[in-house]
Amino acid sequence: MPLSQIAVGSTTEFTHPGALKAALAEFISVLIFVFAGEGSGVAFNKLTDNGSSTPAGLVAAALAHGFGLFVAVAIGANISGGHVNPAVTFGAFLGGHISLIRGVLYWIGQLLGAVVACLLLKFSTGGLSTPAFTLSSDVSVWNAVVFEIVMTFGLVYTVYATALDPKNGNIGIIAPIAIGLIVGANILAGGAFDGASMNPAVSFGPAVVSWSWTHHWVYWVGPLIGSAIAAVVYEIFFISPNTHEPLPPLISK
Repeated sequence: MPLSQIAVGSTTEFTHPGALKAALAEFISVLIFVFAGEGSGVAFNKLTDNGSSTPAGLVAAALAHGFGLFVAVAIGANISGGHVNPAVTFGAFLGGHISLIRGVLYWIGQLLGAVVACLLLKFSTGGLSTPAFTLSSDVSVWNAVVFEIVMTFGLVYTVYATALDPKNGNIGIIAPIAIGLIVGANILAGGAFDGASMNPAVSFGPAVVSWSWTHHWVYWVGPLIGSAIAAVVYEIFFISPNTHEPLPPLISK
């Protein structure tokens, strides 16, 4: 069975140097990514005196997140696999590419990285707010959940196709840029509706610092469901059980 590789792991991973280094790499990558992505929103609000969103602002957000994620994935790839997203980690776990224990360490590093990035933004901008993700007035929570499911499916499917599939060959070289591009494209599609998170950590950091939790669950439920669907579909239909092998960068020992 394609999903038979799922593993809980050993509690010794909580203190294993390789696992801790990987979690630290996730912390740093997410910090860099969220500081750039959320920072673009803070800068837009300053430049427009907290004015309404504009097409130019949406494009700026897409570019900042796309470029930032490209770098964040690239710098973490050889240490942690460059997940930079709890939803990606969840999808990798379902496919047997990472143990549950190591995944928990990744989640801790990712969430802390997002919170620290937003705290640094708030401090370095003289106390400007780091706005939490919100839904547009004409978007229901279920509209937003579907948006997040579809967008995160595209993101995690891209991760599988370019980074996790053992048959990817040389295409793995372009994984960071492909992952950054799909996130940028999805922000152009969904940013005007629910902010286009696709990443629970990206939503969690601003929510903690601004202490705004309205509809926050949407940005967990949608991405985790979308990630699970992408992982199951890719594992079952495109990765043969006979050739399934975790990629070394995703299970750093």
